[in-house]
Amino acid sequence: MSDDVSRRESGEVLIVTGMSGAGRSTAANALEDLDWYVVDNLPPQMLKPLLDLTEIAADALPKVAVVVDVRGRDLFSELPVALQQLRDRRKLRLLFLDASDDVLVRRFEAVRRPHPLQAEGTIIDGIRRERERLAAVRESADVILDTSGYNIHQLATRIVDLFSDEGSARHTLTIMSFGFKYGLPPDADMAADMRFLPNPFWNDELKSLTGEDEAVRDFVLDQEGAVEFIDAYAAALRPVLEGYQRENKRHSVLAVGCTGGKHRSVVTARELAERLAHVPGVAVRIKHRDLGRE
Repeated sequence: MSDDVSRRESGEVLIVTGMSGAGRSTAANALEDLDWYVVDNLPPQMLKPLLDLTEIAADALPKVAVVVDVRGRDLFSELPVALQQLRDRRKLRLLFLDASDDVLVRRFEAVRRPHPLQAEGTIIDGIRRERERLAAVRESADVILDTSGYNIHQLATRIVDLFSDEGSARHTLTIMSFGFKYGLPPDADMAADMRFLPNPFWNDELKSLTGEDEAVRDFVLDQEGAVEFIDAYAAALRPVLEGYQRENKRHSVLAVGCTGGKHRSVVTARELAERLAHVPGVAVRIKHRDLGRE
């Protein structure tokens, strides 16, 4: 086997970066709990020596996550070049953690710490400087995770969803039902709106049930256009999921919404999951975000 082939068959490498305050430490801790070997605050210039070490260590370091961020100060500017050089010789993924400016400000104020780039300015000055420095890196990310709506426990759960082992699957699709009245999931890659179907909420016999009950499922699927939409949408998603695999996009979220996230979206999510579970190389997960809400 050639050196190039053996290098590309070495263990997984995940680069974790993103905005300060967006949850890098929480993500790193969650990855450690998943048995990733995590290196924090590594200067970009040290990425190549670290990857050389992982190739030597082979099975001893099957999954390595490296946190690289602006704490490296001027050294951080070398990250885009370093990433490109490493992608040319090694398969790796880049996770970018982000959050809205107002959420980041609140988080810094809560811990009473300055932003690493604010200098003599304000927290928002530091955030804006960081966004400018990270723009090119964000563009090249394989996974962008907006943590604005997450607490630390929800973020840790999301990291587990994204990076736990999935056997031979090359792509993990999370189908998430939700209610539009609670907002569109911020990390959705695709969305389907099921509000074109009659709402079981207005049926006295179904109002207290959910899309996991057979009676609601039968009601939803009996509506004109329901099965036709689900079949057509699943068929349209097959080439998308195959393309994601070709482009090495490992994870995606399909958000399926209705008004409250309790009836139509739940039924549709389950039906789509059943159809898409047969797509080669894809592992499908179902999550009902708003099912327990009043």
